[in-house]
Amino acid sequence: MAKEPWKMQGELVLSCNCTVFCPCVLSLGNHPPTEGYCQTWAGFRIDDGHFGDVDLSGINLGLIMEIPGYMSRGNWTAGLFIDEKASIYATKALTKIFTGKAGGTTHLLSILVGNFLGVQHQPITYETVDKTRIVKIPKIIDGAITPIPGKKNGEDTVIRNSQYWIAEDITIAKSERSRFRAFGRNWDFGGKSAEICKLDWRGP
Repeated sequence: MAKEPWKMQGELVLSCNCTVFCPCVLSLGNHPPTEGYCQTWAGFRIDDGHFGDVDLSGINLGLIMEIPGYMSRGNWTAGLFIDEKASIYATKALTKIFTGKAGGTTHLLSILVGNFLGVQHQPITYETVDKTRIVKIPKIIDGAITPIPGKKNGEDTVIRNSQYWIAEDITIAKSERSRFRAFGRNWDFGGKSAEICKLDWRGP
């Protein structure tokens, strides 16, 4: 059966336990995370998106991932948080996308994720204040992610034209605040590595 065409455009932030900066972006999984393993949460803001005829625009998301060593070796654990305002059809579509079953950008998740923790509906906010991205899921995620300024005129430090699966251009950032509490985890990544990326995923 043919897979539905889909896309998600907007922005995402990622906060992890690496010291600044996460080596996986450039090593593409051929170098271990700085702590030897990866613990991370991400927030997504979908400005424009669809899965077939299902509208995904205006939906915010949260994601948890744990990787026991080299990113490329798999055995990832993942869990998904979907905006409580999402319809049942949008929820089904986003679950297919984030489990890799929809193909396209996220297909590798169907190969690398060995343990999917499931989906939770939660109120999720994703805001930009000055340059800081603030992501909140009550009692679960409390994040404030700020770009690291570069040398020229306060411009952000950006890695461009990478082969990183999440995005070609990655704004290097640091977590001013980064708490995650869910699925039996209790993490605090304040001052650790973070990324801000343009969200432009599609399939199949």
